[in-house]
Amino acid sequence: VCSNNIKVIGFDIDPHKIDKLNKGMSYIDGVTDENLTRFLSKNLLEVTNDFGSISQVDVIVICVPTPLDCDDNPDLSYVEKTVRNIAPHLKDGGLIVLESTTYPGTVNEIIRPIVSKEKKVEDVFLAYSPEREDPGNINFETSTMPKLVGAENEAVLDLCVKFYSQFIKKVIPVSSIEVAEAAKITENIFRAINIALVNELKMIFDDMEIDILEVIDAAATKPFGFMPFYPGPGIGGHCIPIDPLYLSWKAKQLGRPTEFIELAARINESMTGYILEKLTDGLGLDSVADLKEKNVLLLGVAYKKNVSDQRESPAFPLMRILQSVNANLTYHDPYIPTILPTREYSDLSGMISSDLNVETVEKQDAVIIVTDHSQVNYNLIKDSAKLIVDTRGVYREKRENIIRA
Repeated sequence: VCSNNIKVIGFDIDPHKIDKLNKGMSYIDGVTDENLTRFLSKNLLEVTNDFGSISQVDVIVICVPTPLDCDDNPDLSYVEKTVRNIAPHLKDGGLIVLESTTYPGTVNEIIRPIVSKEKKVEDVFLAYSPEREDPGNINFETSTMPKLVGAENEAVLDLCVKFYSQFIKKVIPVSSIEVAEAAKITENIFRAINIALVNELKMIFDDMEIDILEVIDAAATKPFGFMPFYPGPGIGGHCIPIDPLYLSWKAKQLGRPTEFIELAARINESMTGYILEKLTDGLGLDSVADLKEKNVLLLGVAYKKNVSDQRESPAFPLMRILQSVNANLTYHDPYIPTILPTREYSDLSGMISSDLNVETVEKQDAVIIVTDHSQVNYNLIKDSAKLIVDTRGVYREKRENIIRA
């Protein structure tokens, strides 16, 4: 937005983030310190925790977390708190756009009642435009990613399209807020279910001694009717493991079952057990308990390659089980030097990434590739490791020390 000479005020409640950004220090993948400093120097960007400054803006874009609570129900507390903070400072004619992924109905059921307590309904405009990002993918930028927008009426929709068209090349209007909300959650459910499918196929084909990756490559030669998805250690990030359960929760309110969604979640979660089974078999052990005092190195704790995001990483359940049986666990990740605290895995916080060298690898009983970062010397690992459990298909060749999982 700043690149198009539009003044932006960024709001956050974390003083450390605000301080870093105002000093030109970016903690966000894809935003360089150089660009940040340039925007600040040109007075195109201001970062603050003073919500009173909301009165200065015409458009408010809400991009806050929408996690699950301890019972796997939607936790919209971040959305609710944000709207309550901004509502007293809204000016007439302001546009509020929610970008956080959520279930259809959130804008009208959650945001509208809060705003209506402060302003007349006709004085504030509401819309939804889902965030579309693929972290680590250099082939797409925000400006070139088609942008969906849904609004409460045609006039607000037109306003929304004009706003986003200033910095997005292709803006696609839909007929309602609910359609836009449903489109985003459908995108993520599609991915979750197809990843679960290939993970299940991986286990079946492995029993048949068939290479799943060769199968997918062969099937992908068909120019229609097939889209390749690839197996892995499970799913991670702030979208794929969480968003499908938002729709599942909403569907239950309507008395509708969501069998595909729930089955996909179970299959993807089961990959932890499958990987451990492959690990114990490769080491000639009878059970996971026999991993006690075995040296195990995990490669990658980010949820996907070439990003520094550890949220919902499939590495974490593996690490917890390995620690619970008193394996000697270490990890290496060039993007995550230290594991940060998380809601479910606070016991892993503070672990520090080990150096990756011949000495480190040779003393391991096994190396598990969880995240296939590009900045890793896979030849060093191949030549030095006693056993490699490869969950990402890094190695296509067959070797005695490599097990596909």
